[in-house]
Amino acid sequence: MDLGFQGKAALVTGAGSQIGFGKAISLMLAGEGCDIVVNDINAADAEKTAAAVRALGRQCIAIPADVTKKAEVQAMVKKAIAACGKIDILVNVAGAILGGGPFPEQSEDLWDREIALNLKGTMFCCQAVLPHMLERRYGKIVNISSGSVRMAHPMVSTYSIAKAGVELFTKQLAKGVIKNGINVNCVSPGWSLTNFVKGDKEEARQRFLPETPIGRGTEPEEIAYAVTILASDRAADIVGQVLDVSGGSVM
Repeated sequence: MDLGFQGKAALVTGAGSQIGFGKAISLMLAGEGCDIVVNDINAADAEKTAAAVRALGRQCIAIPADVTKKAEVQAMVKKAIAACGKIDILVNVAGAILGGGPFPEQSEDLWDREIALNLKGTMFCCQAVLPHMLERRYGKIVNISSGSVRMAHPMVSTYSIAKAGVELFTKQLAKGVIKNGINVNCVSPGWSLTNFVKGDKEEARQRFLPETPIGRGTEPEEIAYAVTILASDRAADIVGQVLDVSGGSVM
């Protein structure tokens, strides 16, 4: 099935991790015909992903930027448009669990950093790209949330709250821009085999396997499949939805 990606350009944030959603999404979109702009706060890691994309025969540049800094995001988007001529697709992957522990012990600094990275970063990137998409009356935005929004994990409450904000923001934004030809949706992974559990997979398996009916963690490529479908023109009638890709842990 032709998903219509030939000649399209995608910006993927948080794509430097070599065992992560961003890299898998970048490679899959490139395999479908997209040129890619790879973003990560770590320039060396971003370039590694960019090299892997170029090995597939697609054009790709790496632009390091901290998505929690509005000025850096604005500059990144300008560079991306200058390099590719356009941004058809934005995938907001950048995010992380920066800390944890019982809520009474969590610091205000942790709250600020986790909300900035996981929620404000997504909002900054959308805000920077939207004028370009609105002018062209075309665009696909896919945000990445977390199954923790619907599976209470009290040790990561601030992260979960920030990701809940991403889901509500997705819906609010989607309703406002669909009339301009811009689809906004969200993918919500469950326990996934990324750098979050690298080196600690057995401990993570013991914690999360009982909550996962499929009996295993989700591979980054499975999240990439979901993002690719939502970013395609085949999904034009899917608006403001949260797609759980969690092995049945969220039903």
